[in-house]
Amino acid sequence: MEDVASLAGVSPMTVSRVINDRGGVRAETRGRVLAAMRELDYRPNIAARALVTGRARTLGVVSFDTTLYGPASTLDGIDLAARGAGYFVNVASMRSLDADAMRESVERLREQGVDGIVLIAPQTWTVDALKTLAVDLPIVAVEGGTGAGAPVVAVDQYVGAARVTQHLLSLGHETVWHVAGPQDWLEARSRLHAWQETLLDADRDVPEQLVGDWSPRSGYEHGRALAQRKDVTAVFVGNDQMALGVLRAMSEAGVHVPGDISVAGFDDVPEAAYFSPPLTTVRQDFAEVGRHSLRLLLRQLEARDRPVDHVVIEPDLILRDSTAPP
Repeated sequence: MEDVASLAGVSPMTVSRVINDRGGVRAETRGRVLAAMRELDYRPNIAARALVTGRARTLGVVSFDTTLYGPASTLDGIDLAARGAGYFVNVASMRSLDADAMRESVERLREQGVDGIVLIAPQTWTVDALKTLAVDLPIVAVEGGTGAGAPVVAVDQYVGAARVTQHLLSLGHETVWHVAGPQDWLEARSRLHAWQETLLDADRDVPEQLVGDWSPRSGYEHGRALAQRKDVTAVFVGNDQMALGVLRAMSEAGVHVPGDISVAGFDDVPEAAYFSPPLTTVRQDFAEVGRHSLRLLLRQLEARDRPVDHVVIEPDLILRDSTAPP
C-alpha cells in the first residue's frame, strides 16, 4: 500500500479508502490510485483485511446438481449479486440429497471462514433439515419452503403454474394435461397443486397425473403416450427440458404443435425461444433471486439478528408459438 501511495502521490490512508470503496476521495485521485495499483500489480490481501474487519467478504453457497437449469441459474444470480457487492463466493456441492450431506457442506464452508451462507434447497426434506442446523452465521434458503426458521427467497411457483394453465384454458381447451416434475421437489409440488386447483376452480376435469424427473428423456416418454390419445389438446410441462422431450415425441408421432396439441413449459431456458416451435413458458427471474438473497444476508450481518422473512418473486408468462386455440 505504501508503494502504491508513493507512486500515486497520496497517503496510504487514501489508498485504503479507494480499496475499501469509501467516500471522501476525488475521482481524479481515485483514478491515480487505481492506475498505480495496476502498474504495480497490487492486490489487497484478503486474509489481512479479514483480520482487521472481522469479515472475509466471502459468502458460501450450498448447492447440488448444477447441471439443472434452475439451480445453475440461481447460483449464477447469487454470484453476480455478490460480486456487485464486493463479495467472493465459495460453493460446496452436496454429495447426496439428505440432511447429513447438507450439514457436512455447511460445516465445510464454516471452516473456510465465510460471512454467511445461501442454501439452494428446493426439496421437501430441506425444511426439516434447516431446523436442525445449529449455525452461528447468517443463512438464507432459496426455494426452501415456509417454516424453515430461516429467511427464504422463492419464485412464486404456484402463480406461474396457475397462469400458464389459465392461458391454455383461455384459448378454448376443455382441460389441460400436466407432466409434473419429481414430487420430492417443492417447486414441482407447487406447480402440480396450481394446475389441479386452477382446473377445479374452472370446473374442468383433472386428467391423471404424469410425473417425470426433469429430463428430456422423461418428457419424451410421456409425450409418446400423450401423442396417442385423442382427448389431449393441451399439455403444461413442469420444465422446459421435459417440454423439449414432449415436442420431440409429438413430432415423431406426426402430431402438429400447436395445431393438434398445445405445449407449454416452465423456466424459459435460453434455448426455449429456438425450440420447434418456440416454446410458451414461464420465466423465473434468477438475478432477482440472487439480489434478494444477498440483501437478506447482508441485513443479518449488519443487524446481527436473523429475521424470518419470506421474499416471493413473481414469474412472467412468456407467450410463443407452441400454444394456440384447439
